[in-house]
Amino acid sequence: MVTNAQITNQTPYLRVSRDFSEEIQDLCIDVSKAYIDTANAVNTRTIGIYPTNKSAITGNSYYLTSKRQQTSRKVFTFTTTAAITHGIFVSDMSYFINCFGSFTDGVNAYGLFFASSVAIAGQLTFYVTPTQIIFVTGAGAPTLTEGSIVLEFLSNP
Repeated sequence: MVTNAQITNQTPYLRVSRDFSEEIQDLCIDVSKAYIDTANAVNTRTIGIYPTNKSAITGNSYYLTSKRQQTSRKVFTFTTTAAITHGIFVSDMSYFINCFGSFTDGVNAYGLFFASSVAIAGQLTFYVTPTQIIFVTGAGAPTLTEGSIVLEFLSNP
């Protein structure tokens, strides 16, 4: 069971109702507060933009140190298992937070696993070096015709 003390964001996305003052000066203050509440609620949500070969801020925040770090997302498409230069500057490879993908053999769709440099029988996997995305093909893996990979990574603090 999760208690309120264990939940970081204990407030809903947006207030569902608000009473505004009939006095113009107080109304201006109320409207300003409503705008700030709305902007804060929207800006703390995941941003669903997935651009190809270009980074987008996700809206996700991490507090691995005392400073807030935001993640960015970058999508890559491919038609071969040749290495892909990702163009992401990272000083620590552990800062890749969420990496996933999928591919097709022209008939079926398959998941693409973020794994290690060791081949897994029947699977096409990938790992990330400081400069490239590297594919590893296990024995019996489906033949790739096209696919995509999503990398989410922390910004530098």
